[in-house]
Amino acid sequence: MAKRIQTLGVVDRLFPQVLSGEKRSTIRWKENQITIGPLRFVCDGDQQQTVDVEVFRCTHMPLSEVASFVGKTDEWPDQIMLEGMREHYPEIKLSSIVQVIEYRVP
Repeated sequence: MAKRIQTLGVVDRLFPQVLSGEKRSTIRWKENQITIGPLRFVCDGDQQQTVDVEVFRCTHMPLSEVASFVGKTDEWPDQIMLEGMREHYPEIKLSSIVQVIEYRVP
């Protein structure tokens, strides 16, 4: 029996960055846990737009550690990170444990 492909929605403004390979990770909080293997991103604004990627690492950590982990400390100081994440998760805190999902676009 074939394994069902994992799916995640991605906001319209970020979907082109996933397609181009510029965006290579995503941060999720209190969502379905993603595992290593195939993953299909679905554009939130147009469900017909999808891209299949290969997840190679999933790491759990406090939100406060993510910017350093993905090499974006200068771009994502704590307050910027928190504000950006609260657009999607209003109750998130810097101490919240998130899942960082890293992937390759074929």
